[in-house]
Amino acid sequence: MAEVTSFEQLKLYAGGEVVELPEFAEGQPFVARLRRPSMMALAKTGKIPNALLGEAQKLFNSGPSAMGNGSSTNNILGDMYDICECVVEAAMIEPTYRQVKEAGLSLSDNQILAIFSYTQNGVEALKQFRDEREDN
Repeated sequence: MAEVTSFEQLKLYAGGEVVELPEFAEGQPFVARLRRPSMMALAKTGKIPNALLGEAQKLFNSGPSAMGNGSSTNNILGDMYDICECVVEAAMIEPTYRQVKEAGLSLSDNQILAIFSYTQNGVEALKQFRDEREDN
């Protein structure tokens, strides 16, 4: 029988995980502390706007290819970016998303997608981004 997760372990989990993300540019690594936020909590607290909830559900359940099917909006990429930005902001512990922006940087599409993938599937999801970098 499994042991009960201790309060100390819970505190460690809450601190997030240090992960290597795609670089800002060659020789400019990006390592951040991330957490895996609850998508339902983001929706409940209004961090994902009501107008995007249907598209967010499609994105979380079936991936980007499902977005736009029966959608009331014509801006699928814009909707996807808005949803991903909400998730990225909630996921980034250190540095925060706000700190990256205050530094005058913008996250690349690869960085945003890597963080989103991490929130859905954990650190194993980042393997594809490392493999792409190694192929170049």
